[in-house]
Amino acid sequence: MDRLSRPWRVLPLLGMMGLLFYASSQPGDSFELPELFEIDKVLHCLAYAVLAACVLFAFPDRSSWPGGFSSGLGVVLFCLAYGISDEFHQLFVPYRSACVSDLVADTVGAVFAVLLWRWWRARRRSRRSAAAG
Repeated sequence: MDRLSRPWRVLPLLGMMGLLFYASSQPGDSFELPELFEIDKVLHCLAYAVLAACVLFAFPDRSSWPGGFSSGLGVVLFCLAYGISDEFHQLFVPYRSACVSDLVADTVGAVFAVLLWRWWRARRRSRRSAAAG
């Protein structure tokens, strides 16, 4: 079995999805955020960047596309779909609501994580090729 295809690699993804679901299940009056400019959106970006990183870890790129574009797009679409389901879920939680700007922040976080991942992979490949030749 290839070291990258081990089933345990999905555990961080499942854990992060569970954590996001749990956080979305909390009534809106049960926590207070610091009075910082748009801290809510920053937290959404960070959470969905971590979710995207977990997806990338769980399902390593095996595509033939240069730079893993197709896999990166799939990760962003997965995070977008999870964000939509998260916002829908919040409609049923007391003192919570669905918000398009939260969904935008979720997607920005996922895109950031995918771009960082692509940059890291390209850097790693160039180092390998420089060392080899």
